[in-house]
Amino acid sequence: MAAFCRDCLADARPGGSIGLRCGHCGSPRVIRHAELDLLTIGHIDCDAFYAAVEKRDDPSLRDVPVIIGGGKRGVVSTACYLARVQGVRSAMPMFKALALCPEAVVVKPNMAKYVTVGREVRERMRRLTPLVEPLSIDEAFLDLSGTERLHGESPARSLARLARDVEAEIGISLSIGLAPNKFLAKIASELDKPRGFAVIGKEEAAGFLASRPVGTIWGVGKVTQERLAKEGFRTIADLQAAGETSLARRFGNEGLRLARLAFGRDERKVNPERETKSVSTETTFDTDISDFRELEQALYALCRKLSDRLKAGSHAGRTVTLKLKTADFRLITRARSLDNPTRLANRLFDHGRDLLRHETDGRRFRLIGIGVSDLADPATADPDDLIDTTGTKAAHAEIAADRLRERFGRGIIERGILIDAGRPGRREEKPATSSSSPAAAPHRK
Repeated sequence: MAAFCRDCLADARPGGSIGLRCGHCGSPRVIRHAELDLLTIGHIDCDAFYAAVEKRDDPSLRDVPVIIGGGKRGVVSTACYLARVQGVRSAMPMFKALALCPEAVVVKPNMAKYVTVGREVRERMRRLTPLVEPLSIDEAFLDLSGTERLHGESPARSLARLARDVEAEIGISLSIGLAPNKFLAKIASELDKPRGFAVIGKEEAAGFLASRPVGTIWGVGKVTQERLAKEGFRTIADLQAAGETSLARRFGNEGLRLARLAFGRDERKVNPERETKSVSTETTFDTDISDFRELEQALYALCRKLSDRLKAGSHAGRTVTLKLKTADFRLITRARSLDNPTRLANRLFDHGRDLLRHETDGRRFRLIGIGVSDLADPATADPDDLIDTTGTKAAHAEIAADRLRERFGRGIIERGILIDAGRPGRREEKPATSSSSPAAAPHRK
């Protein structure tokens, strides 16, 4: 059985049982598996990523529970493991999280910083293989087939080396799943968090999956689980027992997919060309707002942060979408297609405000958001045209203002609309995709 130490990467001595310390460095983190040297598909997930970055940058946070989020009516973006053991979870309402963990330090998200760290980790992944498929700012699939000769070691050992180096040099930890396909690798990466490395082999896949609920299968959400339960399928073993023919007859193509995944069969390839389809950000208010002036101030702040994200990610978008949520939780979305893609805050705001103006009829809103889709090359963004000949000048002016803010602080130059911003009612910005906007320093509760 292949085995090595995840800390010093030395081969483990033959024999012995799982859990014995490394004979070279004394570490207990020895990994053993019959298929360890044969598997090539990895899933990497950064552990409590946002919180880990904040703990790295502020040593005073190292040994205390940290929640990334903010606002009484906001939600938790990320919680460190000290907070998680007290029941705090991502997407949990902030008031509930603080009731469970009142001693937590609440830190507003700084997405610009997280994007930078995420890119550092991503670049190290690409040094191992060009076949890296990002899933979000902090996780990705990797296909290391054929890299053994390049790196002089198995994919398993290359992944362990990556995790060790990221922890030592970037200051955050990773968890790794190794398997014969993406479905099993994703499951494996969740088995041993944090600082984990778990393996699910091809031969053991069906037995490993059998006792798990059908919700373990990707794409099987709450509604589908309820539908399957009505048909008598509660565990993956139930799906295995039914067989492919029966499931296909009952559920069509979805039945075929369930039957294959129930036995751990997944033919999807790691796709390095997977692209971001949209970028957006939103904010939930502490108190519902109906006043147009307050709403447009919140909208402009979001447009600034959305623009920052577009520029940082080398994106521009042709479709601008406004998102509103009423006091009674009714969701409203309004979109506008542009002649040319944009990434400028002022243009995002001008179009978003036009959409907002038609919705401010006295209703009170608890949330506002802005996003772009139909993404395009930023080189094609914001050109001059026959009607508006100021496109290039506007882009240069905004970039110059961005540089002033980077050098002297975000408040050094602002559009007049923000002069009386900061009145009661607003809270933090929250990403609707994998990243969001820069925010303020830690707020201790």
